[in-house]
Amino acid sequence: MTGSSRIGFVGVGRMGANMARRLKDKGFVITAVQDRNAAGAESLAQELSCEAAPSPARVAELSDVVLTVVTDDAAMDEIFSEESPSSLLCHAEGRLFINFATVSPEAHMNAEARVEAKGGTNLEALMASSITQAREGTLYLICGGKTSAFEQAGSILQALSSKFIYVGPAGEAAKVKALVNMVMNCNTAALAEGLGLGDALGLDLTMLQEVFGQTGAASRVLETDGEDMQKRDHECYFSAAHAAKDSGIALNMAQSAGLNLPLAQATFDQYLRLVEAGKGELDKSGVAELTFKGRMK
Repeated sequence: MTGSSRIGFVGVGRMGANMARRLKDKGFVITAVQDRNAAGAESLAQELSCEAAPSPARVAELSDVVLTVVTDDAAMDEIFSEESPSSLLCHAEGRLFINFATVSPEAHMNAEARVEAKGGTNLEALMASSITQAREGTLYLICGGKTSAFEQAGSILQALSSKFIYVGPAGEAAKVKALVNMVMNCNTAALAEGLGLGDALGLDLTMLQEVFGQTGAASRVLETDGEDMQKRDHECYFSAAHAAKDSGIALNMAQSAGLNLPLAQATFDQYLRLVEAGKGELDKSGVAELTFKGRMK
């Protein structure tokens, strides 16, 4: 896959838009963008000098490669619908689809089967990174699908990431990513409880985070979320709603495997509480609002 390939995007929220900007900066030709938020897609299209497509089908029509960054299984099913006249499948033949959404393994396997039935190629490339990394091209990508699709996508993966790994056939990357996010969410909820209790005990939270960082309490989320929890700065990089969704995917996998995961279940329940309280668009660090005294009733 070369920089002259025509690239389209379906789903240009915070992550997709910055990935499109990154590829444009690296000399790739962006032909079309599409999103349920039509105004956002129109603004990005003007910025990138490409078409704001009215449908996924139009994106595929104009592109050799389509990158998708959608929200959940329902959205994946919709853009790869076998019945819809606006589906990507209307122009799948000869196209490469690279799907970046954290959705169930079944959703990725279904997308591959449907694309291949129409003569296209499909790859899942799941992101273990956030908005800044999308813009800078330093994502960590976990890839699954046919090895030929992985090889075909090489130049695009390199432009978007600092490192990427191939883990196996369709659905395998989705399993790995669900586990990554399950553990991350557990770590985040545990950090919120540690800082919340420290605050209730009158401890200096800056000092406490320094101690955490030098001991067995250290974690990546301490670096990314600790100060935000202390200052109640929950600007969204990875939402509480997405945390709930992804922990739910992992719990469904556990149920299928016959495993009981009480910590993951408790974390899922915490994030679900945030969503049900109307705070699902807070960053995942917002789980601290549930544990610090006096923040939420």
